[in-house]
Amino acid sequence: MNEKNIQQVLEIEKQAAEMQEKAKRDAQEIPVKAEQEAQALIAKAKADAQEEARKMIANAQSVDSSSGVAAGMASKNSEFETLAKKNFDKAVAFVLERVIGRA
Repeated sequence: MNEKNIQQVLEIEKQAAEMQEKAKRDAQEIPVKAEQEAQALIAKAKADAQEEARKMIANAQSVDSSSGVAAGMASKNSEFETLAKKNFDKAVAFVLERVIGRA
């Protein structure tokens, strides 16, 4: 073999060794990147789940407070009806007296 061929073989071997080293580094980085991506996905899933839970709790609380408000309004309406019935006869008599002209 002549000098030129030997240099070519040495250069090819050098390139092969560099490629092998790069492949080893890349192979070592793959699990690290996969772990980082998995952690990011887990964090995103947790954040999404917490946000969904927060929305559900807020919705449940608003429904609960709405039914509490509705119950309170029903109670007030019942009180007003009772007061109105209590004074109904007096109110009718007053109106009739006004219409007839006695008052």
